[in-house]
Formats: sequence, C-alpha cells, structure tokens
Amino acid sequence: MTSQAHSVDLGGFVEGYLPDDDALLAARVRADELGCPSVGPACGSTLRFLAAAVRARAVVEIGTGVGVSGLYLMRGMTSDGVLTSIDIEPEFHRAARRTFADAGYPPGRTRLIMGRALDVLPRLTAGNYDLVFVDASPLEYPHYREHGVGLLRPGGVIVFHNMLVDGRVIDPARRDADTMAMREVARALREDDRLVPALLPVGGGLLAASVT
Repeated sequence: MTSQAHSVDLGGFVEGYLPDDDALLAARVRADELGCPSVGPACGSTLRFLAAAVRARAVVEIGTGVGVSGLYLMRGMTSDGVLTSIDIEPEFHRAARRTFADAGYPPGRTRLIMGRALDVLPRLTAGNYDLVFVDASPLEYPHYREHGVGLLRPGGVIVFHNMLVDGRVIDPARRDADTMAMREVARALREDDRLVPALLPVGGGLLAASVT
C-alpha cells in the first residue's frame, strides 16, 4: 500500500492559530486605508508572548504604524506597563490612539512620540527597558541595534521585524543598501557576546536577542 502525500498549509495554520479580535480587525482596516503595513497574527502573537515572558513593564517600539504591533505588545505587558512608540507620521499616531482606545487602554498606558527614532532614542534612559521592537526602515537597523541594546536591562529583548522578507538576506546576489544593513544587524547580534540571539521564521521573520 502506498501513502499519498498531502499538501499542508503550515503557514496558514500558524497565522490562523490565534485569530484577530474585533479591535485588531478594525485596526487592520485603518492600516489598509492608510497604506501602512502591519504585523500579521503570527508575528503579533509572538511579540505578545515575548512581552509576557519578560514581564515587560517598559517597552520601546520603533515604528508605530496604526498600533497593531503596539496592541499585541501591550496585551503581553504587565497591567501597569507603558509602551513608548516612535513614528514620524502624525497620521499614524492618530490612528494608533484610536486603536488603543478601541481596545480599552487608557492614554496613560502609551507614550507616543512623533519624530525620527534616531533623534529620540538617545534621550531615553539607558538600561531602563524590557523590550525593544524595531519595525522601520531597514537601512537604519544597524543604528537601532546600537541604541536599542543600550536601552535594555539584563534579560531584556530586542526584536527586528521583516528579517526574512523575500529571502533577500540569504541571497548573495542582493547587494542593495537595505539588505546589506539587515545582514550587518544579523551578524552583529550573532557575534555580540552580551546577547543570546534567535531567528524566528514567523511572519516576515523576527530576529530577536536577549541581553545576558
């Protein structure tokens, strides 16, 4: 008797394992209207898990968008935790405030800062944060790594989004500036003795590292 192989959509199963609720679905509609990409359910649930695992009370997010990733992060944070989220687009901040309000979070749970992250990050307190999530221009990822690791307490985690998109990081033919910057970050996290890194194949790919 021969066995017949069945095609299994593992990616679809992973994405659908924890489906969106009404607040997330509404936020995704706003994201589509504004042309603002947002993390998918698998990536978002991983962020929530990481925030819960480190019992995060203070989180920095680089790239607010409409608040989808921020909502996942806050759902994993402690009940008194504060999310500091940085974005240069005022329209995104307005949408994110609505996302957080619709989900029942009071304004005091978030600190939305409008501006360039590279200008804002040096003003934040070093060693004071539990988690840093980076979802912005890949070209600036090396700078975010430098600042972000310095913001973390021992045991804190830094996470970079979209590290596996299109497989470009592992394609030697890709030599564009964004790809080279992402390779630089991946190499730096792997070679830093202070960090314990892992590359997670969820969503666009999450590169995470914990500070020892």
